[in-house]
Amino acid sequence: MRIRPARSFAIATAAAAALVGAALAQTMTAPDADTSTARAEAKTLIKAFATRLQGELKSALQEGGPTAAVHVCKEEAPAIAADLSAQSGWQVGRTSLKTRNPDNAPDAWERQVLKQFEDRKAAGEPVDQLAYAAVVEQDGVKTYRFMKAIPTGEVCLACHGSDLAPDLVETLDKAYPQDQARGFALGDIRGAFTLSEPL
Repeated sequence: MRIRPARSFAIATAAAAALVGAALAQTMTAPDADTSTARAEAKTLIKAFATRLQGELKSALQEGGPTAAVHVCKEEAPAIAADLSAQSGWQVGRTSLKTRNPDNAPDAWERQVLKQFEDRKAAGEPVDQLAYAAVVEQDGVKTYRFMKAIPTGEVCLACHGSDLAPDLVETLDKAYPQDQARGFALGDIRGAFTLSEPL
């Protein structure tokens, strides 16, 4: 029987999706005491990161507008992540499929999870509930990895939306020559917090 091109494409797409899902599933372990504790710690660190960053951004926006907020994201956000990492022993950061800072580009595992988040959002899951955890083994070392999606909120749109003031665009172009993080709408997945800890 001859398979029509459209059907062939659909089969290939489904197969590719299944392979990505299988790759993610292979790294996942069943919940136990150790991973439950790790998940709780990761969530606590994310809350601390989000609270500190949002506080800094809101203050900057009130005092100097969106151009002042650019400084917070460029200087303060990495400092907050480094501080939390040093205090906790975790690697704490943020990533996205559309990064502003190329240093935050996702690795292969993070990219798969971010794409999975987009699929889950399209299927109707609320963005603020999208999370994924896995134990990944590489070179004989097991690492617990956790990601939680960041919803695009009103405060995000000031610098990541579609309607940006010319002076802000100029500031962004100077600070981030490779910026891809524009054109977001309320409720989009802005990116994700990404954390890891060796086991």
